[in-house]
Amino acid sequence: MPKPYSDPYAILGLPRNASAADIKQAYFALVRRHPPEREPEMFKRIRAAYEQLRDPPQRAETDMLLLNSWPTSTRPNPPATLDLSLHTEDLLLAARAISDLVRNDWSDEHKKVEL
Repeated sequence: MPKPYSDPYAILGLPRNASAADIKQAYFALVRRHPPEREPEMFKRIRAAYEQLRDPPQRAETDMLLLNSWPTSTRPNPPATLDLSLHTEDLLLAARAISDLVRNDWSDEHKKVEL
């Protein structure tokens, strides 16, 4: 199964600066090599890649989505430190979560009884 968004240039075997004629030529060559009757999944990938690149506005949008990823950092990551100490705020949050400390509708339970 292909990735949700794959590189259409890689599927068609083209460089990013390929012309419209090169895209069309590569598409038809791949369709001849992978006809839909024999390889329907590969044909769908080829067709989707061609659809992304044949229309100039769609191709510009595809090129923007294919920006290079961030370079990997050469600096080592510091080890993660966990704060396992118990704080007063943690106790108060836990007490509020399991009790009625923040409840403000006590008046419903203590209605005045009229005689």
